[in-house]
Amino acid sequence: MTTIPNARIWHPDGWHHGTKFQLDLHGRIEQARNGGSINQRVVPGIANLHSHAFQRAMAGMAERQEHAQDSFWSWREAMYRFAQRLDPDSLRAVAAQLYVEMLEAGYTTVCEFHYLHHAPDGRPYDDPAAMSRALIAAANDTGIRLTLLPVLYMASGFDGGTLEARQKRFGHDLDAYLQLLERLRAEQGDMVRIGCALHSLRAVPADAMREVLEALPEDSPVHIHIAEQVAEVEQCLEHRGARPVQWLLDNAQVDARWTLVHATHLDDAELAGIARSGATVAICPSTEANLGDGLFRLGDYLAAGGRWGIGSDSNSSVSPVEELRWLEYGQRLATRRRNIAVTPDSPSVGETLLRAVATSAADSSGHGVGTLVPGHYADALVLDVAAPHFAGASDEDAIDRWLFSGNRNLVRETWVGGRCLVEKGRHLRADSIATAYGSALDRMLSEDS
Repeated sequence: MTTIPNARIWHPDGWHHGTKFQLDLHGRIEQARNGGSINQRVVPGIANLHSHAFQRAMAGMAERQEHAQDSFWSWREAMYRFAQRLDPDSLRAVAAQLYVEMLEAGYTTVCEFHYLHHAPDGRPYDDPAAMSRALIAAANDTGIRLTLLPVLYMASGFDGGTLEARQKRFGHDLDAYLQLLERLRAEQGDMVRIGCALHSLRAVPADAMREVLEALPEDSPVHIHIAEQVAEVEQCLEHRGARPVQWLLDNAQVDARWTLVHATHLDDAELAGIARSGATVAICPSTEANLGDGLFRLGDYLAAGGRWGIGSDSNSSVSPVEELRWLEYGQRLATRRRNIAVTPDSPSVGETLLRAVATSAADSSGHGVGTLVPGHYADALVLDVAAPHFAGASDEDAIDRWLFSGNRNLVRETWVGGRCLVEKGRHLRADSIATAYGSALDRMLSEDS
């Protein structure tokens, strides 16, 4: 089987001309062969390293000031209220709509940081995995590759307090959580991997974290929210005697299977420690901006050789181009300089950014994705080279033009495992999934009227 023949293929070392792929029955690349030259540019599909699918349905609903000091913490109250409205059917509809949008924008893998486990009153559904299976069904509906990360959420804060009523549907005791992971692992395959998410240090006591990590398969991805807020850093210092990232590095075997989400507020030792560990930082610029979190220290982290990728997080924006563009722009605003995301051997901002998300994708997601090489899946984006944005484009500037030229979506086709799911910028099931999403939102929102 071959697909996307005779294209210019972008790899982390640059463009390879006239390549076509031979795939196996699972959609993995067996070999790449020379197929002559053609004016078609193909880049690897992008892995979205951090998503809360249900929050797509509340995008734009928390943008009215309620308090003069509105912050992440006041936004969280709005999120808690909205989360109470979802059940497995509505979650599936919302997630499917989101995953369509991701595929159209260029995300081909999504790491779903999933903590909406139980019914609104905190009681488990008859099937304790019902909400997790809703996300798997949504991924199957759309064709996106999924890393499902069920979240362990046990405490309301660093003091170990019991969960508040509105947090009850997030919570598990340790045995129930491990049983959930075991139940879901039976559903793993080429398109679905099951990993582990520790919500945060404030929500997972130290002893519970150690027990979970000991119980995990060695190849399980591990994700955690960490150092997103200054208040979290201060509370961790008070209760655990160390900053969050430093505490984690000192108390867990942090390595390449770990993804640290946000890691916004780091000191020099923490930044260097993450880089040495081989872990990936999932940076979510549009959400971090929307919530007023702060700016990640990208320049210093690149200089330390750290690994990172991007995530859409709250899904107020569903665009890898916007995440990458605003990651760079935030650094420019903070430093009052240009062209920050570069390295000595990569003067192109666009290629530096794309190389980072390509090379972190496999370890963070647990899937063979990120680069279009033998052994990896044929998850690829065909760029719309007929668009005016690419007029006169060369190999040297094509990626920069894609990421920094206007706001039109320049993804013409999206392929996952050798299957074309998006043609002419449109998902093949976009209309039916949008109809189901609209009906689900109408039902959810009419409950208030």
